[in-house]
Amino acid sequence: MGLEIGIEHREVGKVNATTTRTVLRAEGFSCPSCVDKIEKRVGRLDGVESVKVYFASARIEVVHDAGKVSVGDLVAAVAKAGYEAAPSAF
Repeated sequence: MGLEIGIEHREVGKVNATTTRTVLRAEGFSCPSCVDKIEKRVGRLDGVESVKVYFASARIEVVHDAGKVSVGDLVAAVAKAGYEAAPSAF
C-alpha cells in the first residue's frame, strides 16, 4: 500500500506477572479502515489479549504476554497488515 507508519514504543507496565501493556505510536495512517486492519492482524497473534488502535491520537495499545509475543512481533504484525512500521527512538 505504500503507507508508512513510524512506531514509538513504550511499555507502560505490567498488567500481571506475565502480561504487559505496550503502547505503540503510529504516524501516517489516514483512514479508519487502517485501524481495523491493524487491530485484526495484531489481535491474531498468540499471546495478545487485547489491542486497540486510536485513530485520532495514532496510538496502538496492546495487552500481551511478553513471553509469547515480543514488541518486534507486534511491529511485524503491523507490517503484515500492509504497512511499513519501525520502532521510534523516543
